[in-house]
Amino acid sequence: MLLLPHPNGFALAVKVVPGSSRERIVGPYGDGIKLTVTATPQAGEANVAVIALLADTLQITRANVQILRGHSSPRKEILIIGLTEEVIEQRLLPKPSPSAG
Repeated sequence: MLLLPHPNGFALAVKVVPGSSRERIVGPYGDGIKLTVTATPQAGEANVAVIALLADTLQITRANVQILRGHSSPRKEILIIGLTEEVIEQRLLPKPSPSAG
């Protein structure tokens, strides 16, 4: 996952699959991440769902997640404000914990 420095935070490439059966971060996708949302793209509903999913996952307010580019496209550039690169990576793509064995 590539996070690009931005004057207000970090920019992240996102591939969105709207109209899915559940909302989740699927995982790495190209230089960014892929996520699914249940909302449809009608009237910007999927964009609202993308912001909510990322804000909840990152544990920040929705105001700190903004769409920079791709408002009407499944490929978006998202601005994340108020977190370090390391924290963003840890919260979006947590490493699996080793199993006891």
